[in-house]
Amino acid sequence: MALPPSSSNLSTLDTRAREIFREIVESYLTTGEPVGSRTLSKLGGVTLSPASIRNTMADLAALGLIDAPHAMAGRRPTQAGLRFFVDSLLQLGEVADPEKREIDERITRAGTNPQDVLGAASELLSGLAGGAGLVVTPERDAPVRHAEIVSIAPGQALLVLVFEDNQVENRLIATPSDLPPSVLIEAANYLNARFKGKTLAEARADAGDALARDRAALDQAAARLIESGLVEWSGEDPTVGRSLIVRGRANLLQDQEAVADLERARRLFDDLEKTRELIQVLDLAKAGEAVRVFIGSENPLFSLSGSSLIVAPYMNAERRVVGALGVIGPTRLNYARVIPVVDYTARIVGRVLDGRTER
Repeated sequence: MALPPSSSNLSTLDTRAREIFREIVESYLTTGEPVGSRTLSKLGGVTLSPASIRNTMADLAALGLIDAPHAMAGRRPTQAGLRFFVDSLLQLGEVADPEKREIDERITRAGTNPQDVLGAASELLSGLAGGAGLVVTPERDAPVRHAEIVSIAPGQALLVLVFEDNQVENRLIATPSDLPPSVLIEAANYLNARFKGKTLAEARADAGDALARDRAALDQAAARLIESGLVEWSGEDPTVGRSLIVRGRANLLQDQEAVADLERARRLFDDLEKTRELIQVLDLAKAGEAVRVFIGSENPLFSLSGSSLIVAPYMNAERRVVGALGVIGPTRLNYARVIPVVDYTARIVGRVLDGRTER
C-alpha cells in the first residue's frame, strides 16, 4: 500500500502542478472518468503541450495524488488526492438563492414535529446532493410521563415510554423466559415512582444511586429487570433514545462506478443498515461547529465501499449541539456545492426545531 503524501512534499507543488491537479480532480468529479494529457491540453485552464502535462502527471502520481484504473487509462485522484484537494484547493461556493428558498420552504412546511422536520431534511439532502441523506435525531429532552413494561415473547419484554411532549418510544428488554407478570408490574411501578417527570439525562445521573438504595426492598428478579430497563431508559448506550433517518438510497445506484462494482454497492447498502454504527459516525460532527468531510477509508464504516460522508451538527438556540445530519455518496461528490448545502440545512433545521424565526 502506498504511503500517503507528506505535507512537506505537497507544499513543493508549483503553480503548474497545482493547476493540472485541480483540472484532473474537477474533471473527475464532473464526469466520473479518468482524464488524459491530451484532454487536459484542450481545457482552458492548462496551456501546456500533452508531453509537458504527462511529465507533471507523473510527478503527481509519484506523490500519490493521482493514479490510473489500468495502464492505458487517464488519471484520476486517489483518496489522498481528494483529501488534499478538499483541504487545500477547494473553493466553496455559496448556496444558490433558489436552493436556499427550497430548503427554507420544505423544512418549514414540515411543521413543528421534530420527526417530520428531520425526515424532510433527510429527503431534501438526498435530492439536492444526489446521495443518501442521513439525519440523527436528538436525544429526547422531554420528561417521561409514564412507563410500562409488557411481555411480548418468552425472554423478551417491551419498555414503553410516554413523554410529556406526547411522543412514545418502545425499547426491547431481555428477560428470563419464566418471568411472572407480577415482576413486570413491580418493575414498571418502580420506574414510574422514581423517574416519572425526569428527562433521560436526569435519569442517567440518578439511576445507579437510586437502585443501589432500593435494591434490598425489591424482588430480585424485579431489581434485575429494573436495571435492564434503566439502561434502556437512561441511555447508557449513547445511541439509545435516538434514531437514524435515511432517505434516497436509490440515488447511490445512479453512480456508474457503484453500478459497475455491485459488490461495493452491496457493502454500502449493508453499511447503511448498521444504525448504531452510523449514529456513532455522525456523532463525530458533534465535536465542533463546522462541517466535517470523511473520504473513503477515513471513515472505517464505509472503508470497503469507497464512499464519502459530509456531515454537520445542528444546534438549539443556546448553541448546544443536539444532532447531526449529512450526505453519503460516491467519492466524486460535488464537494464545493454539497458542503455549503449541508451546512445551511443544518442551520435551518436547528432554527425550525427551536421555533426561531431569525436567520
